[in-house]
Amino acid sequence: DVGEIYSRLLDHRPVIQGEIRYFVKEFEEKRGLRELRVLENLKNTIFETNEHVLPKCEQAMHDNLNEAFKRLQAANDMIHRLQEREHEEMKLQADKLMAREEKCVAHWEELMKEQRNKQAEVDEEHRKAMERLKEQYSEMEKELAKYVSF
Repeated sequence: DVGEIYSRLLDHRPVIQGEIRYFVKEFEEKRGLRELRVLENLKNTIFETNEHVLPKCEQAMHDNLNEAFKRLQAANDMIHRLQEREHEEMKLQADKLMAREEKCVAHWEELMKEQRNKQAEVDEEHRKAMERLKEQYSEMEKELAKYVSF
C-alpha cells in the first residue's frame, strides 16, 4: 500500500493528465464552435452574395453596359454621318473646283480665240494700211516725178 499512498500523494500524473484532457477538450470545443461560427458566417455571406449581390451586380453591369453600348452606337452613328457630310462636302468642293477650272479653261480658250481674231483683224488692218501707204507713196512718187522733169 505504500505504492498506493505514494501514487495518491506524490504521483500527480493522472490528475494532471485529466486536467490536460479537460483543458484540451474545452479548448477544442470552444475553438471548434468559434470556427464553426466563422464557417457558418462565411457560408451565409457566400449564400447572400450568390443569391442577392451577384444578380444585382450582374443586372447593374448589364444595364450599364447596354447603356454604354447604346451611347457608343449613337456616337459611332454621329461620327459616320459627320464623315459622310465631310465626304460630300469634299466632293462638292472638288466638283466646284473642277467646274471653276473648266470655266477658266473655256474662258482662256475664248480669250485666246478673241486674241487670234483681234490679231487677224489688226494684221488685216495693217496690211490694208500698208497697201494704202504703198499706193499713197507710189502716187506721191508719180507726182514727184512730174515735178522733177521740170
